[in-house]
Amino acid sequence: MALLSTTIAACKKGFMDTKPLSTISADATWADGPLSQAFVFGIYSYLGYGGFEEQALAAYTDEAMFTHAGRNINTFTEGTETPGNLAWYSGTYEWGRMYKAIREANIAISKLPTATFADTKLRDQLLGESYFLRAYYYQQLLRFYGGVPLVDKPYELNQDYTIARSSYEDCVKFIVSDLDKAAGLLAGKSAQAGRASDIAALALKSRVLLYAASDLHDAATAKAQSATLAAFSKIELVAYTTGDRTTRWKAAQDAAKAVLNATQGYKLNLGAPVSAAEGKMNYMSIALGGQSAIGDKSATSELIFQRSLSSLYTPEDNWPLGGTHYGINNGPNGYHNWAGNTPIQQLVDDYEMMDGSKFDWSNPVESANPYSNRDPRFYATILYDGADWKPRPLDVAGKDPANQIQTGYYADGAGGFINGIDTRESPVENWNGSRTHYYTKKFIDPNPALADNQSNAQTIPWPFIRYTEVVLNYVECCLALGQEAEAQNWLNKIRFRAGMPAITDVGPALVDRYRNERRIELAYEEHRYHDARRWMIAATTVGRGIKTIKITATLQAGKTPLVPYRHDNTVYNYTYTVVNNTENETRVWNDKMYYRPISKDEVNRNNKLVQNPGY
Repeated sequence: MALLSTTIAACKKGFMDTKPLSTISADATWADGPLSQAFVFGIYSYLGYGGFEEQALAAYTDEAMFTHAGRNINTFTEGTETPGNLAWYSGTYEWGRMYKAIREANIAISKLPTATFADTKLRDQLLGESYFLRAYYYQQLLRFYGGVPLVDKPYELNQDYTIARSSYEDCVKFIVSDLDKAAGLLAGKSAQAGRASDIAALALKSRVLLYAASDLHDAATAKAQSATLAAFSKIELVAYTTGDRTTRWKAAQDAAKAVLNATQGYKLNLGAPVSAAEGKMNYMSIALGGQSAIGDKSATSELIFQRSLSSLYTPEDNWPLGGTHYGINNGPNGYHNWAGNTPIQQLVDDYEMMDGSKFDWSNPVESANPYSNRDPRFYATILYDGADWKPRPLDVAGKDPANQIQTGYYADGAGGFINGIDTRESPVENWNGSRTHYYTKKFIDPNPALADNQSNAQTIPWPFIRYTEVVLNYVECCLALGQEAEAQNWLNKIRFRAGMPAITDVGPALVDRYRNERRIELAYEEHRYHDARRWMIAATTVGRGIKTIKITATLQAGKTPLVPYRHDNTVYNYTYTVVNNTENETRVWNDKMYYRPISKDEVNRNNKLVQNPGY
């Protein structure tokens, strides 16, 4: 019995001395370089898929319409969102998730300066990345909600967790300070795809300062244009109430120019437009990020900060599908894809003609051939009726050996019409079709050998920040500061790369041209939502509703229908009719939609929070 007791005691002592195999202590984490790096990699995880979620921010703008009902998109676009009835939120900017990410960044920022592992270069890099990530997540909160509580250290147990929102100005200062620290710590460190760099810190600073100088965040301007903001008693939470706006524009310009001086983008040194074919390929190469068998791999030089994807990393194997299956989420139903975020007619119409003129439905030549002779970026972004695309799946190949998008209705020669394979009345799938009669092409790998199904995975990166965004930021600052020649110069660099002619506009026409150029160049990259708000033009963007296209093809005299059907202007006469679409959602605009509401649950948890204007 005594022996048994001794054995049990020894076992108990040994058990208590055993280190848990499933966890690592804080002391061990910050004493080991790879473990510290793993912790910081965990902070990156809050970036999610970037913009490659099934539902896209584009569907909250005049870029896209989300096809599938019941996803809470319409709660936002119809203006019925309240703090207790939130519309769809992405995890990439949702309040609670961002503060979880910020907490982890705060832990790293508090621990890394006293970390005991020997590699000081790695320590500085990880600290720089942590400052960058904290700034990035705060930037996400700031541009959706306005000023937020600034938490700069990890809370411990039994502390007072209630904290008031900081002013918009103080949030900008905090974020810029973090980015300056990040840039200093990351200077000279080798940049790796998907990780923060000194250039990424400078580029994000450019964005933050550009927003800070914009109409929405200047109290006097915002209040003059919005009755809701004029009535908001805490306007300092969403706008600057003091200071010189010209100084803010100059700070934003300097931040952008620092990036332009430090590095180069992709093919922005041209003195004349490239051909239309090369312009299309240039833009496609940028969107593919050098990760497709198609396009120029050197276009990776355009990416400053990205969400890298690997075919080996497939959390998308489970619902909902994400980045590696972007084509399934958004491709045509005639390929067994899901038609998620389909372009609307207003976006299509904003692509210029090749000569730089505006597309005009009242022009009989243009209205008869609306997809001819357009800005080459159109052909790299939009799948339209008659556009060439990948080989059809085996069960559909016999219906469309030409591999062309079919979103119209085509005369059958017997008085009726054949439904296009990619319509909602498709003989292939009649539930996943586009309601706008367009599909997105941008960001879907066009490699014909890579079918968009769950047996394949594309590795196209999501561009959180790319060089041309910073160029456009710089152009906007130049316009605000009266430097029109410099603005024209940089706009033409972008246009020449796309195969478009130089612009010579001045005054308000140049501002309009810039805004449209930004819209087209950055389509589907999560900029339009914020741009329309900070320019305070959202009433005329999302507020104008949704237009779609109806395409019908009748037989020319003496012609017989093509079986299987294929697009052919020598056999069919095509008619294009623009339609107001309210089938899925009726879009409205009101002033409260400049900012998202803070969840009622968050306000209940923190009684020092002030709700956003209009809610």
